[in-house]
Amino acid sequence: MSKLFGFSGDDDFCPGGSIYPNPKESSLFLSLGHHVDVYFPPRKRSRISAPLVFTEKFERKKEVSIEVLPDECLFEIFRRLPAGQERSACACVSKRWLTLLSNICRDEFSSNSNIENLKPEEKVTENKAEDQEIESDGYLSRSLEGKKATDVRLAAIAVGAASHGGLGKLSIRGSNSTRRVTDVGLRAIARGCPSLKVLSLWNVPSIGDEGLCEIAKGCNLLEKLDLSQCPEISDMALIAVAKNCPNLTDLTIESCSKIGNEGLQAIGRYCSNLKSISIRDCPLLGDQGIANLLSSTSYVMTKVKLQALNITDVSLAVIGHYGKAITDLVLVGLPNVSERGFWVMGNGHGLQKLKSLSITSCRGVTDTGLEAVGRGCPNLKQFCLRKCAFLSDNGLVSFAKAAAALESLQLEECHRITQFGFFGILLNCGAKLKALAMVNCLGIKDLNLGLPLQAPCKSLRSLSIRNCSGFGNASLAVLGKLCPQLQHLDLSGLQGITDAGFLPMLESCEAGLVKVNLSGCMNLTDKVVSSLAEMHGWTLEMLNLDGCQKISDASLVAIAENCPLLSDLDLSKCMITDCGIAALANANQLNLQILSVSRCYSITDKSLLALGKLGQTLVGLNLQHCNAISISTVDLLVEQLWRCDILS
Repeated sequence: MSKLFGFSGDDDFCPGGSIYPNPKESSLFLSLGHHVDVYFPPRKRSRISAPLVFTEKFERKKEVSIEVLPDECLFEIFRRLPAGQERSACACVSKRWLTLLSNICRDEFSSNSNIENLKPEEKVTENKAEDQEIESDGYLSRSLEGKKATDVRLAAIAVGAASHGGLGKLSIRGSNSTRRVTDVGLRAIARGCPSLKVLSLWNVPSIGDEGLCEIAKGCNLLEKLDLSQCPEISDMALIAVAKNCPNLTDLTIESCSKIGNEGLQAIGRYCSNLKSISIRDCPLLGDQGIANLLSSTSYVMTKVKLQALNITDVSLAVIGHYGKAITDLVLVGLPNVSERGFWVMGNGHGLQKLKSLSITSCRGVTDTGLEAVGRGCPNLKQFCLRKCAFLSDNGLVSFAKAAAALESLQLEECHRITQFGFFGILLNCGAKLKALAMVNCLGIKDLNLGLPLQAPCKSLRSLSIRNCSGFGNASLAVLGKLCPQLQHLDLSGLQGITDAGFLPMLESCEAGLVKVNLSGCMNLTDKVVSSLAEMHGWTLEMLNLDGCQKISDASLVAIAENCPLLSDLDLSKCMITDCGIAALANANQLNLQILSVSRCYSITDKSLLALGKLGQTLVGLNLQHCNAISISTVDLLVEQLWRCDILS
């Protein structure tokens, strides 16, 4: 009998073993006599044809699925689906369906999917509507970063974008470490998003020429292309873009080691609408590529940025000759360009429309070269010079005399510039100079120069002298007389100035100061702030006193009484207390929007009511590192000032 319970031979009606988990339990079986050799559970009617019953039962579990169809059949089904929700719904079924749908080209979708039963005139209308949907303007903008950047997400975007106005802008930054974005994902975008106009690829080493070539073939409306840190993209992909995307207007290439002169030549040959080019750190690019590009687009190219390239004086000569339409030019880190290159660029007489010029870390910038640039760019309005160690006072003054249309000048880390060069600009510049900034120029020393003051620079409205440690009281007093119409003043980081130098300058400013930044001026006292509030309180809108350790509550009393237009006040690391905050809160006309009291250790919980009153107009409040203010007080402020962003 035990052998019978364990029987699982070939003649068993349930192949593979008994159908009951514990067949040795006698209560589950019933003896039916010697003529029937089948066992059933109790309370069941015996059937001689029992094996057939079980066979039918198992056959019912075998459900027929559309998944058994090969990809070719599914393709024929999917391409007949109407655009919109039907395709999106099918894409959600499985990854296989999503992949199939995302790889169907626009031309492969059947145009008769929705109009088989329509009248002729309705068919025409339906076809036009479908064409408009496919050729949509591209309203959607999608950005994938880090782990979110995968081929599956790109496929989903390609399928779903068509029913929502079309994809117009796509940005991919970084990539998933395990499931990286590859050419497969870009192929899906190319086939499903013909309306794409802006594509940005940053730090995606797994994308190569194949993916970008697919984009070039499928997205002929592409206008802006940004490639950064794409080591597998070469000239072949750039040539494909040039031949298939005639509307390209903006091109950025950064750290793409396989892109060289051939790709840039193709861009110049086929992209006649190219207006902006930015190239950085591409070792294969040289003078040949730059020369061919600029010579081919001389009448449309308006913005050029060249950084960390192995170009020589030849490229600058081409810019000076063919840059007829260039309005913005940026040159950064060009070690092989000499003084001759800048001299030829200035004397090429092609940069007649240049309005903005920025030069950084170029050893070729000397007195002779800069003077030639000033003469050759008669419409230059904005000029920024950074980390140019060989420029001296003579070259700067000569440039100021030549550039008569100059409106804004910024000098940063030009250590050979001294007081003579700085004041020489103010005395020799044209009548249009409105903004002057000097940052980290260590060559400036506080000297009593005895300069003539017959011709002050009345056009200057904004002056910024930041972290120039040698600039002191003597220079500040002269500056006030030379620039009587100042409205924006930034003297941050000038630890050498005191009340004796700053007060005469305040008296010389006739127009009324609007924005004043005195952060890091540790030796200024309440006397300066009180005088500033009394003389310029009706025009003052922004005041930064961060790090002025001698400023106390007396300054806040003067501000509360005289500055009705003040909207931005920074008192970080000042010696203010609860009394000063109360004075601000009790002001009748003060309408502060941004207040910073970071690291003001004397402000306590007693300022809760005053801060709450100020909060009626505040949109930003900085209470960071105010250790005397408890967490509960901060929580109450957050609850009361729900319109204000509070940092604590």
